[in-house]
Amino acid sequence: MNNIKYKLKKEAKIMLSKYNNKRYSEILYEGAFHKKIDWKNPTDFNEKLMYLKVFNYNNNPTVWACADKYQVRLYALNHGIKEKHLPELIGVYDNAKEIKEEKLPDKFVIKCTHGYGFNIICTDKKEFDIKKARRKLNKWQKTKFGYETGEVHYTHVKPKIIIEKFIEGNNGYPFDYKLYCFYGKPMLVLVCSEREEKLKLNFYDLKWNELMIGKEEYRNHKEIKAPRYLKDMIGIAKRVSKEFPFVRIDFYESNGKAIMGEMTFTPAACMASYYNETGNKYLSNLLDLSVIK
Repeated sequence: MNNIKYKLKKEAKIMLSKYNNKRYSEILYEGAFHKKIDWKNPTDFNEKLMYLKVFNYNNNPTVWACADKYQVRLYALNHGIKEKHLPELIGVYDNAKEIKEEKLPDKFVIKCTHGYGFNIICTDKKEFDIKKARRKLNKWQKTKFGYETGEVHYTHVKPKIIIEKFIEGNNGYPFDYKLYCFYGKPMLVLVCSEREEKLKLNFYDLKWNELMIGKEEYRNHKEIKAPRYLKDMIGIAKRVSKEFPFVRIDFYESNGKAIMGEMTFTPAACMASYYNETGNKYLSNLLDLSVIK
C-alpha cells in the first residue's frame, strides 16, 4: 500500500512539473527556502536561476543540447574546442546490452546522458560487475529525468550511454573545477575536493583569491593551489558560455591539460544550500536578468 501511495505521489509530481512547471518550481523553492518565489523581482541567486529555468532554459534547444553529456562534446568542438580538452571517449551506446566488457580498459566511467548522478565509476575492472551495471543502466535509461527536479530541459535529451576513460588525479580522484560564467564571462571557480570522504567546496576568483561565499561547514581548510591550466579553462569557458545568461562549466586537470567535463545550467536544481548569505547576494549581483526579461 505504501509503495502504491509513493508511486501515485511521484506521478502527481511528474504531471505537475510537465504541465505547470512554473507552479511546480514555486513549490520546490518554497520547500527548500521557506519563502515564496518572486517571479516579478527575483533577488537571490537561486531565485534568479529558477526564473531562467522556467522562462528560458526549459524552452531553449541549445540548452537541451548542452545539458546532454554526449551532445555537449559536439557543441564544444563546433565552438573551436580541441578534442584533447574533452574526456577520452571509449564508446556511445543506445542500451546497456551493447557494452562489451572485454573491450573496456582497466579504469573507466559510465554515464547516462540525460541527467546527473547517473554515473558508474570503475577503478579496477577485475572488481567490476557488468550484470549489476547493466541492471542499473537499464533502470536509469527508463527514468524521465528532469520532471521530479523541475529541470524540464533534461527531458528533451535522448537517453544514451557513454563510456569515458577514467581521469586520474594526484591521489585518486581529481579536483573538480567548476567555472561560473555569466553572459560569456567566467567570474569565479568552485573547487570540489575530497569526494571520496566528505565533499568540500571552496570558491576563488580568477586571480585565485579565496571568496568566502560558501557555508563554512563545506569549506576545505587545506591549501588549494590554482590549477596549472586555469588560463586554458577560462579560455574554453569563454567560448562555450557566450550564448547563456548563466552556465557552470566543469573542468578537470589531467596529463598536462585542462579537460572540460559538463555544462550545468541549474546547479542543485536551483536549490543550492551551500552558499552563505553574502554568497547569495554576490552571485545574484553577477546575474542581470534585465537583459532577457
